[in-house]
Amino acid sequence: MTKNVVEKIDDLVKIKTILVSVSDKSGLATFIPGLLGINPDITILSTGGTYSKIKEILGPDSENSLKQVSDYTGQPETQGGLVKTLDFKIYLGLLTETYNPAHQDDLKRTHALPIDMVVVNLYPFAQTIAKDNILVENARGNIDIGGPTMIRAAAKNFIRVASVVDPKSYDGILALLKTKDGALGLNDRYSLASKAFEHTAQYDRAIADYLTGLSKKDVQSCYKTGE
Repeated sequence: MTKNVVEKIDDLVKIKTILVSVSDKSGLATFIPGLLGINPDITILSTGGTYSKIKEILGPDSENSLKQVSDYTGQPETQGGLVKTLDFKIYLGLLTETYNPAHQDDLKRTHALPIDMVVVNLYPFAQTIAKDNILVENARGNIDIGGPTMIRAAAKNFIRVASVVDPKSYDGILALLKTKDGALGLNDRYSLASKAFEHTAQYDRAIADYLTGLSKKDVQSCYKTGE
């Protein structure tokens, strides 16, 4: 299969659609209003507890800018939040290229939005396994799937999409957006992408080290198995 080779991009990409799904909700109370202060027409897609937090932050203004991912995709979240963001429309919005006619046709066909920024941080796996007497099942439940997938998709497509994984970066991003009329430049997105891949690499390393350190007895003691 011949790979698509991108030859034309925009340096500055205005942030119009954002997907926000975070475990660590610190900083949202200033970041989200800050984004809307720069561009009041931003659409925010969100999930679960993050959606509720942003709705609380924005109050009545949330009706104009905030939308649940499940309403956007047409697929309800599964029990316990098992599947929330793993949807074709989401990844089409993250991976499409601006100057690829086939990609643009796909967006129109599915009524999908190009997503310009992903704000995601992951289930607290390292914090969970650091607790005393942690059960394997507790650790397994804190292995994030959708989060790393969104981060990697956004970071891969840094030619158009900004991947934001650290609440400590919120103030700097707002400052950049203010100086660039609500846009981020290629170098900005590239820098965020490198941080994003480092973030997911460390996350996967923690999971691999934990699982490698378990004995088969540790795992088998957690479950009833059939004959």
